[in-house]
Amino acid sequence: MSNTIVPRESEMSLAELRGDCARMAPHWVVPAKTAAKPVEPSRINGVTVPPSSARMIDAMSDYGD
Repeated sequence: MSNTIVPRESEMSLAELRGDCARMAPHWVVPAKTAAKPVEPSRINGVTVPPSSARMIDAMSDYGD
């Protein structure tokens, strides 16, 4: 005889799971959003842009002309 334990299906319904989540939500801490600070161009190094991509971006008015 084998003593294998067969896992059974969860008896929790989707509605019960959603209810549990709704009850837990007030306990979850949401960190305050912080705006990303701009990076000085002098700190950006090691980035290589192919000339064809640079020309494409340069031609797009959204990125300045």
